[in-house]
Amino acid sequence: MENNKAIIETLNDLIQINNDRIKGFQNAAEEAKDDADLVTVFNNKIVESQMLKATLAQEVQVLGETAETGNSISGTIHRTWLKVKADFTGHSERTILEECEFGEDAIKKAYQSALEEEQLPAYLRDILNDQKLIIDQSHDEIKALRDSKAE
Repeated sequence: MENNKAIIETLNDLIQINNDRIKGFQNAAEEAKDDADLVTVFNNKIVESQMLKATLAQEVQVLGETAETGNSISGTIHRTWLKVKADFTGHSERTILEECEFGEDAIKKAYQSALEEEQLPAYLRDILNDQKLIIDQSHDEIKALRDSKAE
C-alpha cells in the first residue's frame, strides 16, 4: 500500500509538471502570436503534453486514486517571474524559446528523477521511458529553434 502511494505521488508530480508545460507553451504561443510557425510548434507541444498527461492520469486511476489536476507551485512562480521579466526585456522569439527550453530542462529532470524511483514497476518504467524520449526530442527541437534565432 505504501508502495502504491509513492508511485501515485510520482505520477501525480509528472502530471503537475505536464500541466506546467501546457501552461508555459500556452503563454509562449500568446507571446509569439505574430509568428505562425512558432505558434504551431507551441500548440503541438501543448497537445503532446495533454497526451502524456492523459496516459499518466489513467495509470493513477488504475492504482485507485484521482489524478492531479493543478500546476506545481514552482511552475506558477516561474511563469510569474517570466511575465515580469518579459515586461521589462521584451518578447523576442529567442527569449521566448530560451524560456521554453528552460521549461523543457525542468521536465526532463522530473522524468529522470521519476525513473530513478526504485519502487516503480517495470510497466510504468516503460511508459515513463517512452514519454521521456518524447520530452528529450521536444527539448532538442526547442533548442534548435532557439539556436536558429538571432540574439
